[in-house]
Amino acid sequence: MDTNDNGTRSIDEDGIVIFEREGDVALVKLNKPPHNLLEPAMTDALEAAFSRAAASGCRSILLSSRMRHFCAGADLDATASGTLAKMDLIGFLQRIEDVPIPTIAAVHGAALGGGFELALACDLIIAAESAQIGLVETTLGLFPLMGGVQRAVAGAGRSRAKEIAMLGRRHTSATLERWGLVNKVVADDALADAALSLARQLAAGPTVAYGAVKRIANHTARYGVEAGDALTAEVAPAVWSSADLEAGLQSFLRTGSPGAVFTGT
Repeated sequence: MDTNDNGTRSIDEDGIVIFEREGDVALVKLNKPPHNLLEPAMTDALEAAFSRAAASGCRSILLSSRMRHFCAGADLDATASGTLAKMDLIGFLQRIEDVPIPTIAAVHGAALGGGFELALACDLIIAAESAQIGLVETTLGLFPLMGGVQRAVAGAGRSRAKEIAMLGRRHTSATLERWGLVNKVVADDALADAALSLARQLAAGPTVAYGAVKRIANHTARYGVEAGDALTAEVAPAVWSSADLEAGLQSFLRTGSPGAVFTGT
């Protein structure tokens, strides 16, 4: 089914990635039995869904899974055949990371290898208490190919990143929250509601300002603080001229406290 981009609807209920929309929130759901393993069709579908969300006016993206696990990593057949070695995996993850609206990964079950890297490319990770998460590629004689080491360094520091990637262990969501790689841990049966509530909150916020925050944070993580400072001057004019800034200022001047209704423009 493929209807317009208003309201709640599903696109391709049988696809390996399902795209739904609830108001301004894009719901992107991994749907490839048995464990959402990553290979070219999956990465293409994910990238298309994220791009569609931004192009159709969604103001946040919630990435989740309809399977038992969030994503158990790369398809071993694609790995053994050399298919993954030929893919632009760093470029794929950067394009997911750079979608100009807030993104949330809701993680349950296992998020291993590329599955963890995919979650790390989202702005926020909310995880179920029972989730098992890790960069396990070294157990196969490989290393994280999509940028997981770099993002673990940025979030948890160099020593923890080496521990995570070298030892290849599965970690609890609580451990990774403590290390700064998971934003929030919730009870398993609360994950869906908590993640959707957060996605709705972000979708109701100042989208232009959020986009500026994303660009500066991602650029700084890649190129350093000085580069982030330089980019700040580049992204500032769009925020200064946004309708949401005007609404926010007028609301505060009128009431003395935040409370504007943002339109995302």
